[in-house]
Amino acid sequence: MELSTDQKKALDTLMGWSKKMGENQFLTLGGYAGTGKTTLISVYRKKIREENKKIRVAFASFTGKATRVLRGKLAEMETVYKEDSIGTIHSLIYSPIVDTKKNIVGWKKKDEIEADLIVIDEGSMVDGTIWGDLVSYGLPIVVVGDHGQLPPIRGDFNLMERPMVKLEKIHRQAEKNPIIKVSMLAREEGKIPFEKFGNGVEKMNKREMDCQERVEELLGNFTTDLLVLCGYNNTRVKLNKFIREGMQFESAEPTVNDRVICLRNNHKVGIYNGMLGIIEGLKSKDDQWFKAEIKMDGEQDSYEGLILKSQFNSQEAMNFSKNRYLTIKGDLFDFGYALTVHKAQGSQAKRVVLFEERFSQMDENMWRRWLYTAVTRAEEELFIVG
Repeated sequence: MELSTDQKKALDTLMGWSKKMGENQFLTLGGYAGTGKTTLISVYRKKIREENKKIRVAFASFTGKATRVLRGKLAEMETVYKEDSIGTIHSLIYSPIVDTKKNIVGWKKKDEIEADLIVIDEGSMVDGTIWGDLVSYGLPIVVVGDHGQLPPIRGDFNLMERPMVKLEKIHRQAEKNPIIKVSMLAREEGKIPFEKFGNGVEKMNKREMDCQERVEELLGNFTTDLLVLCGYNNTRVKLNKFIREGMQFESAEPTVNDRVICLRNNHKVGIYNGMLGIIEGLKSKDDQWFKAEIKMDGEQDSYEGLILKSQFNSQEAMNFSKNRYLTIKGDLFDFGYALTVHKAQGSQAKRVVLFEERFSQMDENMWRRWLYTAVTRAEEELFIVG
């Protein structure tokens, strides 16, 4: 693998840190989309194996879906070794608590991790609680993420705020990708012109006659390969309603086969803010709660628990409302067909439809981060409505 100049420099820093792991427990690596973060990590894995064939690396990402993507990229570069593990952060550091019927009733922190080095992908998604648990094992940790993205929506903890090592040079091959080209415009200029950038990558003007028809067509073919993004919560609620009506859902309340998003971390049951899933079972428990079974994207075990009825179609997360005391009995989910960009930070999809919406209080830097984060959720197709 041919490395660019900044990748070689970053690799030298990583190798130097590896030789002195006892001095600094962790190193953060930030890289924009198209800079080759995974390529660098793959080369780094090969290099440290050449020096020590017994070293065990635990690769971990936030969700099951992200873990599968990471596994695929490492396999493509032939850096998946039998002594390594690749899984979610949750499965790495927590073990299940089971009852007499072998049902999982909770999770507890593991006493130790069978690894010599931890590599965390999507580092911007890691919150303070999980980070505290990770560093408590005393193992060296490399954290990889995109420092161009939005910071976490709440709280001051942000591993990617000031990465120790940065990759900022876009590869020539990546520059040919129209989504990378649009992401560079978003990050550097904060403006994306109305044009077709490539097959399935374009920005449309909502004032033009055929735009609404195109949008209705795109939203009318909803699958889990589609991510619909916007800025305002009231737009999100309207879009969720429109998409559900097009899918022939008769009730305004959630039902089996509905797409949902988790709105609050619950470390005990292994669900996190932004995770998406499909309702497999749903019963009304009382006036406030549903008893739900939800198959979370990319996760092995389904979620089972109580979810708050009044959260659905609400324009705010109920744990931040004046009635937040009601939320302590269970978990918070909402319809997950359309998401705000902040909620979509850990997600990606083959096709993204983005409604450009800028808050009045957003400064230029925050707007560019918002736009860049939104654009980089797309894997193959991107349709921007501006």
